Amino acid sequence: MATDLDPATDLTFTRTLPVPPEPVWRCWTTPALLRRFFVPAPHAVTACTIELRVGGRFETTFDIGGTAIENKGVWLELVPNRRLVFTDAYTDGWKPAPEPFLTGIVEMQEDGAGGTVYTVTARHRTQAAREAHEAMGFYQGWGTATNQLAELARTLPPA
Repeated sequence: MATDLDPATDLTFTRTLPVPPEPVWRCWTTPALLRRFFVPAPHAVTACTIELRVGGRFETTFDIGGTAIENKGVWLELVPNRRLVFTDAYTDGWKPAPEPFLTGIVEMQEDGAGGTVYTVTARHRTQAAREAHEAMGFYQGWGTATNQLAELARTLPPA
């Protein structure tokens, strides 16, 4: 499925990572690994629950400067080593969230040279939400997390 971008509500970037898609996928789908890259250091992921199935829980808790931030959501689409889609618009059991923020789309494509073309898209319900996310540092934060992801994925042994 192609992602049609709406510049009013979507934020996105693409990078080529120096590792194949499989270790990138493992980092995203293994709680112990996700905790090591998903927020820019020195912030931390202090808890992570992943039920790797459509409708399964994808929940994280961040420690941002001593403040705990809980993120509860579900997986919408899972295509191994290719695509992950998650949202906080719903929680476990398809219960609507009171204040959803985004739907995240992570796409991984082999680059033909042993690396991964890695695209992250954050879709928001409104332009104001997109603007708020951009002002919070979307590009810097997700960019730093992507650097951390690439470094971590490099260290993983082949599956």
